[in-house]
Amino acid sequence: MSGVAAVAESPAPVSHTRANVVFITVVLGMLMAALDQTIVSTALPTIVADLGGAGHMAWVVTAYLLAEAVATALAGKFGDLFGRKLIFQLSGVIFIVGSMVAGLAHGMTLLIVARGIQGVGAGGLMVTSMALIADVIPLRDRGKYQGALGAVFGITTVVGPTLGGLFTDHASWRWCFYVNVPLAILMIAVAARAIPSIRAAVRPVVDYAGIALVAIGVSCLILGLEWGGQEYPWGSATIIGLFAAAVVLLAAFVVVEARAAEPMLPMHLFRSNVFTVCSILSFIVGFAMLGAMTYLPAYLQYVNGVSATASGLRTLPLVVGLFTTSIISGQVVGRTGYYKYFPVAGTAVMAVGLYLMSTMGRTTGFWLQSLYMLILGLGIGLAMQVLTIVVQNTVPYQDLGTATSGVTFFRTVGSTFGTAIFGTLYSNQLEPNLRQALTEVPGVPPAVAQSPQLLHQLPYAQAIPIIDAYADTIDYVFRWVVPVAVVGFVVAWFLKQVPLRDSVRAEAADVGGGFSVPDSPDRTVRLEHSLANVLRRLRDDELPDPRILAAADSPLGRDQAWAIGQVKMLQRARGSADLAAVARAHWMPPEVLEPVYDKAIRSGYIEVDGDRMELTASGQAEYDRILAAWRKWMCRYLDDWDCADPEDRALFDRALDNIAAKLLEEVERPEALRLTV
Repeated sequence: MSGVAAVAESPAPVSHTRANVVFITVVLGMLMAALDQTIVSTALPTIVADLGGAGHMAWVVTAYLLAEAVATALAGKFGDLFGRKLIFQLSGVIFIVGSMVAGLAHGMTLLIVARGIQGVGAGGLMVTSMALIADVIPLRDRGKYQGALGAVFGITTVVGPTLGGLFTDHASWRWCFYVNVPLAILMIAVAARAIPSIRAAVRPVVDYAGIALVAIGVSCLILGLEWGGQEYPWGSATIIGLFAAAVVLLAAFVVVEARAAEPMLPMHLFRSNVFTVCSILSFIVGFAMLGAMTYLPAYLQYVNGVSATASGLRTLPLVVGLFTTSIISGQVVGRTGYYKYFPVAGTAVMAVGLYLMSTMGRTTGFWLQSLYMLILGLGIGLAMQVLTIVVQNTVPYQDLGTATSGVTFFRTVGSTFGTAIFGTLYSNQLEPNLRQALTEVPGVPPAVAQSPQLLHQLPYAQAIPIIDAYADTIDYVFRWVVPVAVVGFVVAWFLKQVPLRDSVRAEAADVGGGFSVPDSPDRTVRLEHSLANVLRRLRDDELPDPRILAAADSPLGRDQAWAIGQVKMLQRARGSADLAAVARAHWMPPEVLEPVYDKAIRSGYIEVDGDRMELTASGQAEYDRILAAWRKWMCRYLDDWDCADPEDRALFDRALDNIAAKLLEEVERPEALRLTV
């Protein structure tokens, strides 16, 4: 999750049409990866009826999420090492393989393995999608494109159950996976033609040990929770051994991260109260949201007897509530800068919603069910939107990428644990409940009880005990999850309120941010985005004239300052500068600029060797004074920025260099326009 690689291989400028093609390609990858987090939830009852293995139902979701979390941590680094285009395409191929195997699976074990393969591909697709946007989309348009990509991520995450139900009812549950194959092939083919090849200049350090330890440690913990009371008794050597291994591996992870050169999750972040609280809350939100969305369709199909499609549609009140409060809380935070009470209220409402859902039974009406789901969604939306925003607001820029990725990681791990623990509670309670129900209705085979369609074809008197067994089981699950939300409510009170950065407030209403859409972990890229926002506000007269020349006490006029700045920018971005290059960058004939540069040469700020222009010692001194004034002015609008810190100054200069290079690429004139000059 850490990275400081600066992009050295800048792609050739792309046209607006090509940029849109790249964006559509990236959206397709993000859409498939996000959809497959939840698309199987409405299909799970039918999958269990076909393949058996009800006790392993949660692993169909858990395997995907866990593999995705690990792949997300690795894919960003591999993109810097081998090129993001290659990793994007390779992730697409892995996703195709996983989808094909999942669609062809005739046993629960193979399906779970296939879902893990899918998760590896999905993690690569998601993290490289955001990096490709930063590489290809012009800086002035990047915020708009990233916001749209975030919205796609958020929407597809929550509408997945409805689409899964449509496939299950009108084709087969296997089409939840098959549908990815043609889309991914199309995505890979278009990417081969449209996406430029870019590789980072600095070879990143990959924290293989940290990633391996956390992946294996979390897997042991989830296996212990999943197998306990089902495959093995809770007190068995296997379960105790898994929990002991998890403790040892996660402790080793902490030790390794404290010593790693570029750790996956820097331990010093936990010195921040805000990061620690937001990580815990992000875990709890992921726990409640994915757990509920995975098992609600099972309740609706087994207890109410609705189709897979209808079960997806009937979870829409949860989605509506979630989106409503996500948008409202983002807007309020953006306008006021106050955020603390949103997670406090959200976790409280979430606890109420979970409790109300634990009271649902066979006789609970449609509107009452919808109200309970709406309340749960309202609570999740209130809590989830501000967590990433708060972390981005409080950590130094050098930790911005790792801290944001850390909160995303905790949310994914929370989703994994939520699904696993929901599954453990569900399986451990369902078996005795079903056994008791089947003794009350002798002659009903277990296979009928496992299929929601066959169950509701039974005579009503025979079906009632089995339906009640499912209702009691799922109520039991939601009842046990209420304390998790209560813990979140208590933890939320410890969240500190600090003033929000202006750049953070401007992005607070971005729905994608609430869903923790993977973003670039490169701190230079994040700083570029913040600097670009400040410069945009200056351009739009939202900020006062900085009067940089007066602040620098420079004798230069604006024309001379501009002239030496253009020479320096071209030298740093391309290695050399000449009059033709300056003119080309600004779409004008060289003759227009000749008087300005003649004056700078006569004044002793620029010297010429053939066509090449260089700054003299006095020109360099003036440039340094002006740059120092710019830094000082920026400090007023970039909170948590220390102008006296050499690392911050170096990061600032690197971000300005990258911005300059990208702006030069973006202003390359079209060939038709060049012919008219």
